[in-house]
Amino acid sequence: MPATRHPLHLATFRNSFVEELPGEIAPHNRPRQVPGCCYSRIEPTPVSSSQLLAWSDDLADFLALEQPQERDETVDALGGNLITSTMKPFAARYGGHQFGSWAGQLGDGRAITLGELEASDGSWWELQLKGAGPTPYSRRADGRAVLRSSLREFLCSEAMHALGVPTTRALSLVGTADMVVRDMFYDGNARPEKGAIVARVAPSFIRFGNFEMMAAAGEDRNLRALADYTIRHLYPELGEPSNAVYVQWFEEVCRRTAVMIAHWMTVGFVHGVMNTDNMSILGLTIDYGPYGWLEPYEPQWTPNTTDFGQRRYAFGQQPRVALWNLAMLGSALIPLVSKKEELEGALELYRSTYFEAYHAMMLQKLGLTPLHQEGDASLIEDLTQSLVESEMDMTRFFRKLSSLTPELAEGQGGENLLLQQLIEDASYAELSAEAHPHLQQWFGNYALRLRKEAANPELIQQGMFGVNPKYVLRNYLAQQAIDGVETGDLSLLETLMRVLRTPFTEHPEQESLAAKRPEWARNKPGCATLSCSS
Repeated sequence: MPATRHPLHLATFRNSFVEELPGEIAPHNRPRQVPGCCYSRIEPTPVSSSQLLAWSDDLADFLALEQPQERDETVDALGGNLITSTMKPFAARYGGHQFGSWAGQLGDGRAITLGELEASDGSWWELQLKGAGPTPYSRRADGRAVLRSSLREFLCSEAMHALGVPTTRALSLVGTADMVVRDMFYDGNARPEKGAIVARVAPSFIRFGNFEMMAAAGEDRNLRALADYTIRHLYPELGEPSNAVYVQWFEEVCRRTAVMIAHWMTVGFVHGVMNTDNMSILGLTIDYGPYGWLEPYEPQWTPNTTDFGQRRYAFGQQPRVALWNLAMLGSALIPLVSKKEELEGALELYRSTYFEAYHAMMLQKLGLTPLHQEGDASLIEDLTQSLVESEMDMTRFFRKLSSLTPELAEGQGGENLLLQQLIEDASYAELSAEAHPHLQQWFGNYALRLRKEAANPELIQQGMFGVNPKYVLRNYLAQQAIDGVETGDLSLLETLMRVLRTPFTEHPEQESLAAKRPEWARNKPGCATLSCSS
């Protein structure tokens, strides 16, 4: 670890994507097709002023960066008003399938990468400004982002990292003095909102759609160049690119994606817009838009109003959609291999990896070790059905179950009382135990299975507390933080940042942040439903 941190505006940036791949220096930022390029060199459009609203000290420490003042040169850089001598800003060109249909060229329409920073462990991480102004890929949009969506992305990126979910990160949230007009629900009620810019960080922001774009355009040379760059920089352990390595690389992308989706499904996270242009080539959660957490457990729930018709991206559909997206990526990579059949095994690897990862994570959440594989699979399946019937808050259910483990494992009776406590703590439905017959049966079966564990019940409980968070970024909490910041009150934002950094800790003074969704938030915009609008 470096002994000292340094200001971002004095950092030395690397620019491998720009220097090693074909691109253009954009003549202007007006929307257009950009054939033959992987990127367009374009600078952020300055804002009236930049004010630091939030800063991830944890990520800054990893990047050896010094926390800036509320307004200084680093904040100018984070707001797009300062480009240093080593930055070579660019917007990437990519395409994608949106809601199952090919959308053609998309690209970074409001995100501009400044370059790459070397972290304290010697790895390199891209720093990207989201909301930094128009690019050639902005289509009909203005390239800006509003405070509400930027705050949600900042908080959720860091909250997911603390949960152990593979994710992009967020370094800062900067407010601007500029207003941005948005129609939040596409219902003709556009209004000006406060603008903001979030600084996102990842080893790379390359997506499935980058490769789809090259394949769709017939740019096989660029497709190979992009794949080779990705392997050499992001998958160097696979060796020099070759037919066999391309296959191994696709297998690894499938494996990482499966693990990521298993994480989503076991913490109750709903991404909301799993288009192929929102799928990371590194198996990271990327592009936090209309996301949410299950409240209550509903497999067909999506927070995305744009998806209410199809529910294509509902919680229970995420494993299937990820497989479909990987199939689209595999189709794009066919020009790189001798036979397309060589890529098909990777999709089977996705299926098996997802099942194994999901099963293992669920057993951990239940405090169980894999003793009886067949019976455990039924126990997990029966649980998900019970959670639906009982309208359980997934986060509170597993956290409360963790607290009941020692008593339940002792097997000295009192199961009905413990079940009643669980229902009262976590259910949105009728609170009498008799109204939950499937959960009653499951609870009894779980108690019998738990007693077969060899470990001390207190050790089992400790392990469960370590994987079942008490705190997640519920949408109504994010909306309350947004409401506060819009009036100049940063207190809830700062509290959420502190608590979500350690989501498995009790934080007794912040008990209200772990509460079930209040009734007033059931249908309130921003608390229950969102749109793809920024």
